[in-house]
Amino acid sequence: MKKLSLLLKTVVFSLVFINVQAQTADEVVNKYIETIGGKEKLEKLTGLKMEMVANYQGMEIPVAVTTTKDGKMLVKINLMGKEMTQMAFDGTSGWSTNMMTMKAEKMTTEDIDNMKKSAGKDFPDPFLNYKDKGYAVEYVGKETKEGTECHKIKLTKTPVTVNGEKVEDVTFYYFDAENNVIVLTESEVKEGPMKGQMVTSTASNYQEVEGIYYPFTLNQFGQEMTVKKITLNPTIDPKELEFKTE
Repeated sequence: MKKLSLLLKTVVFSLVFINVQAQTADEVVNKYIETIGGKEKLEKLTGLKMEMVANYQGMEIPVAVTTTKDGKMLVKINLMGKEMTQMAFDGTSGWSTNMMTMKAEKMTTEDIDNMKKSAGKDFPDPFLNYKDKGYAVEYVGKETKEGTECHKIKLTKTPVTVNGEKVEDVTFYYFDAENNVIVLTESEVKEGPMKGQMVTSTASNYQEVEGIYYPFTLNQFGQEMTVKKITLNPTIDPKELEFKTE
């Protein structure tokens, strides 16, 4: 009987622990959504345009990224005075400019399928209504990143396809425990020379734009980007998404 009682206590403790973990993850996510503007404001967004400057090897490269609620995306850069489309996706097909040959290339079927899985779902934030998207969150614990105490959350999204194989799509997010905003993310590179390595991105200098807070300083792959302007609910000219040779 003592063994049975101990077993039951262990099971109950495990269930309570799991439930607390789930509640804690939701608590962190809910605080974050409320902090950056609230669910109601975020759900009303139809598009977002971020105009920024990327610092690359001493050069300042203007970059404009526009995303929409229906899954469209347009990335334009200005390289040495010449504006070009780096990537365009209309929700069903897309293309990009090969930066080695400077020629336009259509996306592969695999890339298009992966884009369809995330482009619309992740707008305006992957954590907004994440359960409805089929995503899952898990509270990992507290960690200190760059001197800031953070809540570490594991976000698991719809699996992606890499070289014909299904691969789990996981990103670790670090939320400032005091200010409730994302300050750092970690994700594993799924292909190429850096396959298997964890890469980090940071976000800071949050500023308000029409009642919603966005980071104005970003660092990805060691490259710093400074946001100059954010426009809410922009439109994308369909002609800009059409495949064409620059």
